[in-house]
Amino acid sequence: MDTSTGTGPTGTAQAGTAIAGDANAGDANAGDAGTGNGRPAGFTRRALLGTAGAGLVVGAGAGAAAALAADRPGPQRPPAQAQDPAGGLGAARVEFHGEHQGGILDPQQARVQLAAFDLAGGVGRDGLRSLLRRWSRTAARMAAGEPADEFENQVALDAGPCALTVTFGFGAGLFDKAGLADRRPAGLEPLPAFPADALDPARGDGDLFVQIGADDALVAVHALRVLQRQAAGTAALRWQMSGFSRTPGATARPMTGRNLMGQIDGTNNPRPGEDGFAAKVFVAGGGEQPAWLAGGSFLVFRRIRMLLDNWEALPVDRQERVIGRRKSDGAPLGAPDDAGERAPVDLAAQGADGALAIPSDAHIRVAAPAANGGAAMLRRGFSYHDGLLADGSPDAGLLFLAFQADPRTGFTPVQRKLARGDGLSRFLRHEASGVYAVPPGAPRGGYVGQTLLD
Repeated sequence: MDTSTGTGPTGTAQAGTAIAGDANAGDANAGDAGTGNGRPAGFTRRALLGTAGAGLVVGAGAGAAAALAADRPGPQRPPAQAQDPAGGLGAARVEFHGEHQGGILDPQQARVQLAAFDLAGGVGRDGLRSLLRRWSRTAARMAAGEPADEFENQVALDAGPCALTVTFGFGAGLFDKAGLADRRPAGLEPLPAFPADALDPARGDGDLFVQIGADDALVAVHALRVLQRQAAGTAALRWQMSGFSRTPGATARPMTGRNLMGQIDGTNNPRPGEDGFAAKVFVAGGGEQPAWLAGGSFLVFRRIRMLLDNWEALPVDRQERVIGRRKSDGAPLGAPDDAGERAPVDLAAQGADGALAIPSDAHIRVAAPAANGGAAMLRRGFSYHDGLLADGSPDAGLLFLAFQADPRTGFTPVQRKLARGDGLSRFLRHEASGVYAVPPGAPRGGYVGQTLLD
């Protein structure tokens, strides 16, 4: 939620999770400045990354886009023209091809479809290559607002691109099944068991991971259905989940989004332009990780149910002490009334009674990067609400997604710390998990995973 992790890394009903999004976590859902709907009309969302002053990117302010371009050497995605000359939400377009895959650095969309697939027996390297070529070709067309080249069901035929991104990841099992065990990245190892985890294996892991973001639910669902049908005979759907975030334009004041606990979530997410941003998020060439993953990333996924009935029974001042921030504006406890969410966190601040303004077990204190060896992740969490459980409590919470250069130095140490002493952990339950290697982006005319398979 708040602090150094943002929503996520942590255990379960008793193991903490950074949900408020403070230090490393944070959502990239602040939106874009420039139009009434929160997205600049007539430009691809990826083009914003190379345009100075274009607007908010991953929760950063105007000007962060230019800083990001400077922090990302190599070719940038060219601007794409909006299909709708009048602009609007549906006209926003993200170029599929580029140095990094879409859905990592782009402003967060309103809807997400997450899915994992398992390869069929005997598919091997050639079968995997064929599927990724097919998927990449189709994803590029849909991202441009064009009909799918096969299995087009016309569900979203009248929609524009709606900022569609499709991001692919590889699970650990894929490398053995495709005869690529010697090319499995060192960082792609199972996460350790955290205290109080309540993980359902059927809703985690998987050989192939797909994240589909869009500003329209039909566009996202359509894309997943097309990819699922294209995979028939090669890979079968293992699990699927749907999530949502703030719709661009829903607020006239772009700001860090709130999660279902009502907390501003993602204030201290790493920002493009900060020193070392790329090193925290992307795999560098050389070193321990394989060359094929250079420019890629690692993704940790966690389905985190929020115990909302218990949380909402707390008075607001108690909620604020659990998080360490004011609920109204996200400012850290102990900060002046007009400080705002981005005010520096003073962990030594004291109240009038001499006690710590930010309690010892407050989420932002336990998850602070300074308390976790500087560990950082780029989080893009989405809320979910899937009705009621058998006991009548909400089946609702956070689909935690965190991109990082290495989970062993990012997610894992933060989660361990949260599991030991985060007061927020009493209101969370981690119910599914997965770790995936996210290849670099596909060059024009190429496909995602080409550096691994060719």
